[in-house]
Amino acid sequence: MGAIVAEVVDVGEKRDSRGRRAFPSTERRKLIGAYRANRMTMAEFARREGINYSTMAGWVHRDRPKCAASTKRAIEFAQVRLPMAAMPQFPASRAELEVRLPDGTVLRGGRVTNLVALVKALRS
Repeated sequence: MGAIVAEVVDVGEKRDSRGRRAFPSTERRKLIGAYRANRMTMAEFARREGINYSTMAGWVHRDRPKCAASTKRAIEFAQVRLPMAAMPQFPASRAELEVRLPDGTVLRGGRVTNLVALVKALRS
C-alpha cells in the first residue's frame, strides 16, 4: 500500500469548530443584496455561493425590514349603534344596524353577517 500525500491549503476563511465557514455580517449583507438583485432562486444562489440553503434562508428572513409587519393597520374597535325603534328615521318594523368606521365610513344593514363581510371586503 502506498503513502497518501495531502496538502492543507488555508484560504483565510474563518471556520467554526465543525468546519463551517463563518461569514461576517458585512459579507452576509453583501450576499443578501446580491441574491435580491439577481433573478435566481434562493436555492440556486446558495448553491452557486457554496452556502447551505437553510442558512441563506435564515439570513434573508432575519434581514427583512422590521416594519413590514407593522405596515398593516391594526384592527380597531369602532362604535356600533343600534337604533331605537322610537327614532323617526328607523321604523319599528325594520330594525337596522349602523357601523361607523374610524375613517368616517358608515355602513347600514339588517344582518350582522352581511356587515361583517362588507367590513372585511373594505379592509382587504
